[in-house]
Amino acid sequence: MLSHDSIFFGYMVKFLVIRFSSIGDIVLTTPVLRLIKTQIKNSQVHFLTKKENVSLINNNPFIDKTHSLNKENYKELLDELYNEQFDYIIDLHNNIRTARIKKHLKIISFTFKKLNIEKWLIVNFKYNKLPKVHIVDRYIDTLKAFGIENDNLGLDYFIDNKDKFEITNLFSNNKKIISIIIGAKHFTKQIPTNLIINICNSIDYNIILLGGKEDYNKSQEIIEKTTNIINKVGSININQSASVISQSDLVITSDTGLMHIASAFNKNIISIWGNTIPEFGMNPYVADNKSIIIQNTNLKCRPCSKIGYNKCPKKHFKCMNDLKIEEIIKSINSVLK
Repeated sequence: MLSHDSIFFGYMVKFLVIRFSSIGDIVLTTPVLRLIKTQIKNSQVHFLTKKENVSLINNNPFIDKTHSLNKENYKELLDELYNEQFDYIIDLHNNIRTARIKKHLKIISFTFKKLNIEKWLIVNFKYNKLPKVHIVDRYIDTLKAFGIENDNLGLDYFIDNKDKFEITNLFSNNKKIISIIIGAKHFTKQIPTNLIINICNSIDYNIILLGGKEDYNKSQEIIEKTTNIINKVGSININQSASVISQSDLVITSDTGLMHIASAFNKNIISIWGNTIPEFGMNPYVADNKSIIIQNTNLKCRPCSKIGYNKCPKKHFKCMNDLKIEEIIKSINSVLK
């Protein structure tokens, strides 16, 4: 074990932490950044991610410097990283690109193990050899050589003041506020439009819809068939969406990046799972203890992918379509009342 008191003798030690994508995965790395910065004396933490994801960590006080990757700057990036003279690499992505970076820098690295074989087995044969360990704890395991211990403070998300805004003035009553995340990168992770409409028409709370620009048409269909709902889909950025979530009493979401942002704010979360499963280790991390997972556990075809598809491979999408609206409404009321 490397001792962070005896090895460094008061000299600054520089870490490069790498995670290129996606939104949720980057948020899930935040405990690693905090633990290095707070438990290793004189440490400096640099973070490498894709250019489009820099806004997710720009305001993180546990990061001293951010480096960004895009298709045009790869050679310049390697030179930039080499000139930083890092002491250690913490590779939380573990792909061909990170292997090239580690080979170029030629320093000690600690790499996150992906469990690709275990995921392949459960997706293709429903043979579960996955460890009952959250991905965050597996990220933290890359630091065990330094004697670092989990502080159990969960995830971090920091919002710049320019992206903060008050949402209570959007409503003319004092009812509790629910944020519903209507999108996800893959269709088979998304909560179906009809299910969202039924949820909205079955509860008496203030509701805000959140999602990206690609979800705008879906949001319009929901608005047309419901009443008294605030639609912020596609009109605010990721940090503004995080601000909305931070002020909500409940977040209803599928397995998506905003679910992990909700966890960072210790929100009540009802997560609705489609083709993926919590056993992949991506369930809400240290969310409020009232949080609930809703999933269809009676399907032999689930999980059908470790990520997702643009359409259901079986053409029935029963993992979402067969969920009981009564169970969801009961869960909402039990959390909020």
